[in-house]
Amino acid sequence: MSTFSIFLILIIIVCFLLVLVIMVQNPKGGGLSSSFGGGGNQVVGGVKKTGDFLDKSTWTLAGLLVVLILASNIALKGNFGDADSKLLQGDDIETTVPETLPEEVTPPVTNDTPTNDSL
Repeated sequence: MSTFSIFLILIIIVCFLLVLVIMVQNPKGGGLSSSFGGGGNQVVGGVKKTGDFLDKSTWTLAGLLVVLILASNIALKGNFGDADSKLLQGDDIETTVPETLPEEVTPPVTNDTPTNDSL
């Protein structure tokens, strides 16, 4: 398994986790935080800490995703760094001219006699 494949699998896992964390949050303060707190403003345990955890995990997963994408780009360039430079240099391109030119094609011979189509 190549390094790029490992990064690709990790990127997919982080994306899945990021989607889960974002879907659990509710922009109005509901979501998972309100279900633990029962809808009231409890500061003693569940609501505030759950919201903070979801916020921090979102930013952490987003940062990890950016780092993994950049690392996979470096791993990809390491595998294929020289692939197109040979094409751009043009040293190995051969220009060949055919030894014989094709002969002129003569037009087909047509019968110039008029035909009488009247009945």
